[in-house]
Amino acid sequence: MKDSEIISKTIAFVKETLKEAEGGHDWFHIERVYLNAQRIAQDQEVDLLVVSLGALLHDIADAKFHDGDESIGPRIAQDFLKSIGVAEKTICHVVNIINNISFKNSLEKKVEAQFLSTELMIIQDADRLDALGAIGIARAFNYGGFKNRELYNPDIAPNLNMTKEEYKKSNAPTINHFYEKLLLLKDKMNTPMGTKMAEERHGFMLNYLEQFYNEWKGTL
Repeated sequence: MKDSEIISKTIAFVKETLKEAEGGHDWFHIERVYLNAQRIAQDQEVDLLVVSLGALLHDIADAKFHDGDESIGPRIAQDFLKSIGVAEKTICHVVNIINNISFKNSLEKKVEAQFLSTELMIIQDADRLDALGAIGIARAFNYGGFKNRELYNPDIAPNLNMTKEEYKKSNAPTINHFYEKLLLLKDKMNTPMGTKMAEERHGFMLNYLEQFYNEWKGTL
């Protein structure tokens, strides 16, 4: 099977699987990450099939929508790729990407070395870019509404030293999420292109927060 056919079948599978997903983690999120990954990969020597499949399948079953079970997404991706005859080496690489892409994994202090590849770094940047800028703000508040969280509460300070488990269980106001994750992403980018794109989106979020606080205080 040609790579283009594998990608087409994967796109169809992801669209069908995520047709009723929460708005910040639906097909359109996947599509944006896929496009970001293609752009970042342009100047890199990488396996473009792995980049494409990793981007398309990275959120096929996000753990936060499955009672925190982090094994479901990699398992679904593996089963699907096997079903369409993708090479075992490629499947293994994609599964490793899904297992290691998440921001929350960076909060976990592991003794053993984590999986790392250029393809993972590209997809991780592409995914993090979608948590930044105008779309990142929209996704944050969409998910906060989905979880019935407060927009902002001046009495609840952001937790800047969360463990992975604390992060997974947090029900803090959405504005706190800016400080606990979104504003940290710019300095966690892996690639020159990802960093460049992140800087502009980061600046937009800072301007947004300034406007938000001024409106909250009634000074604008």
